[in-house]
Amino acid sequence: MLWTNRQEEVLGLLDVRAGAEVLEVGYGPGGLIRLLEPTRARRICGVDPSPQMRDVASRPHSEEVLAGRIDLRLGTAADTGFPDEVFDRVVSVNNVALWPDLGAGVAELHRVTRPGGRLLIACHGGTRPTFLSRSNALSEDKLDRIERALRGVFSEVSREDSTSLTSFTAVR
Repeated sequence: MLWTNRQEEVLGLLDVRAGAEVLEVGYGPGGLIRLLEPTRARRICGVDPSPQMRDVASRPHSEEVLAGRIDLRLGTAADTGFPDEVFDRVVSVNNVALWPDLGAGVAELHRVTRPGGRLLIACHGGTRPTFLSRSNALSEDKLDRIERALRGVFSEVSREDSTSLTSFTAVR
């Protein structure tokens, strides 16, 4: 996962501001969490359904960091376990196709995003995908379904193709 997910591109698209609270959905081994750590985000949270991924993602961080600024939990896109309107940025990379219920996931991520906050959903694709990325890219039909679900609850939705990613940015 760390080799196929272009986390640096995602970090640029996410545009984390000083003092922001960020949630990553499906953090896996923690590649994006590690890139977020040196930013000026106040709090970096994550949910992933796998206890094994939580263990792997937590290893590089001290207990002190995990107890304060970084909060990695078990959860899903449809059930983050966080209160309403707490995150300035919410991000999901290459896992939207695995959500059992797209509508429930989008509704939950809308719920935890602050007014004016952003949700970024990125997946394999883009203008020059690698062989592996191309083989894992979502079909146009699935991308259209994601966009329709986002437009159903977010006020602004845009789609962008970077080098190796197709991404949707939704503003609450």
